[in-house]
Amino acid sequence: MHPDAARGALEGAFPFTDVAVQPAEGRAKKLLVADMDSTMITVECIDELADYAGIKARIAEVTERAMRGELDFGAALDARVALLKGLSESAIEQCLRERVRLMPGARALVQTMRARGATCVLVSGGFTRFAEPVGAEIGFHRVIANRLVIADGVLDGTVERPIVDSATKLDTLLAVRGELGLSVAETLAVGDGANDLAMIREAGLGVAYHAKPIVAAAAGVRVDHGDLTALLYAQGIGQGEWTR
Repeated sequence: MHPDAARGALEGAFPFTDVAVQPAEGRAKKLLVADMDSTMITVECIDELADYAGIKARIAEVTERAMRGELDFGAALDARVALLKGLSESAIEQCLRERVRLMPGARALVQTMRARGATCVLVSGGFTRFAEPVGAEIGFHRVIANRLVIADGVLDGTVERPIVDSATKLDTLLAVRGELGLSVAETLAVGDGANDLAMIREAGLGVAYHAKPIVAAAAGVRVDHGDLTALLYAQGIGQGEWTR
């Protein structure tokens, strides 16, 4: 049976089950490159930060359009950050404390892959002030994200260059894969937005996680119902082998 037909048959029988059809050999991956917002955490940090400035709805609309691939990511990021000009730096820590929550299964995924010798890299189009503590809490080896410019205790409305965008995510996957001497088949990338598409397409196992339609349509594997532990099952790693 063709893989698409098999997936359709299984999804018809179990409408709330995610199905990944792939070769049994080489399922366990040695490199994970992951997005952060709405992937490793449950929120979009810039939208939540904007709430402290009273403009969440305005910024969230732009975020949604950018993640759907309707806007240039860099231009959309600059426009949103410009609207945060003057926001107190203290709002970042408050937002991190009050709003940012790990996605279910995030720690199990990363800690289990690390315990099995894999390298895990978090690459975010969001901000280091969120990505660095999140990456440390989950257990990523490396964290790459954008840096907000802050002067005299307030956001100045700009982001340091170069911007971490789709090309950065792809370049990171390629660079770390080369550093480790891995094959394409030994890599896994996961994300939800249009700026994750390039790395998802390049990875041996590219996963669209509760993703925007443009990403779900292009990815080899999509997770629409389960949490991030679905990526462990996809690698043939059962619950009894997870590192908590």
